[in-house]
Amino acid sequence: MDFNPLYSSAGLGVGLLVGLTGVGGGSLMTPLLVLAFGFHPATAVGTDLLYASMTKAVGTAVHGAGGTVDWRIVRRLAAGSVPAAVLTLAWLRYLGSQGGTTDWLTPLLGVALLATAVAMVFRHRIVGRYAAQFAEIAPQRIGWLTTALGVMLGIMVSLTSVGAGALGMTALLLLYPTQPASRLVGSDIAHAVPLTLIAGIGHWALGSVDVSLLLSLLAGSIPGIVIGSLASRRLSDRALTPLLAVTLALVGIKLVL
Repeated sequence: MDFNPLYSSAGLGVGLLVGLTGVGGGSLMTPLLVLAFGFHPATAVGTDLLYASMTKAVGTAVHGAGGTVDWRIVRRLAAGSVPAAVLTLAWLRYLGSQGGTTDWLTPLLGVALLATAVAMVFRHRIVGRYAAQFAEIAPQRIGWLTTALGVMLGIMVSLTSVGAGALGMTALLLLYPTQPASRLVGSDIAHAVPLTLIAGIGHWALGSVDVSLLLSLLAGSIPGIVIGSLASRRLSDRALTPLLAVTLALVGIKLVL
């Protein structure tokens, strides 16, 4: 089992971004593995999902200790995302048993990255325009909408490992406009743990996880997300967001084309 310090360096950088912004796990790691390191998209997605579950478990512990996790929101999201992930994985298994290919994963990943970039760039405008309308929705309906959001994220994350960060955060800011952003970031990271763990185990069963790569990534990402999560209480992510969004858009275009 080979340990690669280059992969660990990549894990460190992505871990820092996840801790700081709640964005950048699958959005950066999966395309990085595909484009920079030459892994097959299915292997990149499967390995990244398990990497994300372990990394974000550490981030959840840090956010939880700091009181920046709303467990009610986490439960609502998981009520939709976990069943959706299980069904999506069952479909992928069926597709493989029928001789189907996953060549469509690369362009689908590109589209998900472009959507993530748009959500990041226009997040404040979207929230500023529609947050007041969402604030008038009955609490019970907000609960159902949160679970529906979980269903969408469960499907997207299981297929591409992308979506729980920027897209999920934008939707949470709309649904819970009175919640502090740091608390929603913590809730988003906490929700990603069971989702990515279940999706990652499913991909492992499908044979699309590289264990050596996983361990190398974790060696860098665990200290990275601890540092990023602690720093997120003191730093604004507004300086990082435009750069991250442009990077995701360029990578997304390359994958689509």
